[in-house]
Amino acid sequence: MSCLFVDHLTVIDCAYLDAARGLVGESWIVDLELEGDLDDQSMVLDFSAVKKTIKATIDDSVDHRLLAPAAAAELQLTRDQDQLHLIFRSDIGAIEHVSPAVAVTLVDTTEIDAASVAAHLRPLLMQRLPANVRRLRLTLRNEHIDGAYYHYVHGLKKHRGACQRIAHGHRSGIEIRVDGERDSALERLIAGRWLDIYLGTREDIVARGNGRIRFAYRAEEGHFQLALPETHVDLLDTDSTVEEIAAHLVRQLAPLRPGRSITVRAYEGVMKGAIAQSPPPTA
Repeated sequence: MSCLFVDHLTVIDCAYLDAARGLVGESWIVDLELEGDLDDQSMVLDFSAVKKTIKATIDDSVDHRLLAPAAAAELQLTRDQDQLHLIFRSDIGAIEHVSPAVAVTLVDTTEIDAASVAAHLRPLLMQRLPANVRRLRLTLRNEHIDGAYYHYVHGLKKHRGACQRIAHGHRSGIEIRVDGERDSALERLIAGRWLDIYLGTREDIVARGNGRIRFAYRAEEGHFQLALPETHVDLLDTDSTVEEIAAHLVRQLAPLRPGRSITVRAYEGVMKGAIAQSPPPTA
């Protein structure tokens, strides 16, 4: 048999429920190997088919979704037509999530991690491959980040695509420069504040009290709600796009370095993000 490989085929940006950490934003890079017989083109599989078939299946199955461990004792699940209502008991407190079914993937495991998600995906992908492909190896890995990073979850109600889902997330690096010099102390400060954080928009709050906060909105896919402990939430006065996140961080950091120029390079997952600066650069 011959073997075909594709490194960094795609990135899974998702959120998942964890008994210890609660609601976790994650970004996994996907590497792939296919073993099989050569077809009539002398290929295991055309690279264009890998992108169209395998990447599309991964994206449709787990990307920009909330991944829930279906076999976990902490999970309570009810269904009302196309709506799913999840309650998950974690060490940080209960996480409650209401959404259209398309926003959630139930994984047959007691714990969500890279291995259990890869195991969930393999049979789905094999069903989409031609008969000459005999074996598939799928590896999910984190990006190596040289410096501070954080895990965040958010939802963008105005988005026309999957980002509208109220609980999807990212594992993101951050670079902060003060007067052009890297400030690792500020980077660690933000990473510490935003360890497993939900970045919510104030106007989406529908209830608040007893240490909990509830967000709700209607987007193109339907109605969404999320309730969680306030200790794991930071609030923005704007939408939580990465552009607004970068600007929000500049505003938070400016009082810590008064009179100095601050530049924030905020990542949204892997190899993409936004830059904000204060004061604005001169023309």
